[in-house]
Amino acid sequence: MTTLPEKPPEPSEETAYDSLKAIPNGTIYAYNLDDSKTPGGMKVRWKIRVATGPEAARWDARQAEAIRELLQWAHRHQHTRKASG
Repeated sequence: MTTLPEKPPEPSEETAYDSLKAIPNGTIYAYNLDDSKTPGGMKVRWKIRVATGPEAARWDARQAEAIRELLQWAHRHQHTRKASG
């Protein structure tokens, strides 16, 4: 008879919250995508800024507005391309 190894314990919310405290507010993580793997050598960069509390809420609202504008632009241009193509 064989026994299966026990599943590791799930991290508790308290542990997850404590690990977030270790990242200072305002920390910025940046990542540059390899230019050779993008169309036409386009430069692609992600910047992630750590924010909490009211500052995070402001960034969330700003990001939601930017996404809404992008989706509206894409929707308008999708119809333009279909009409001319």
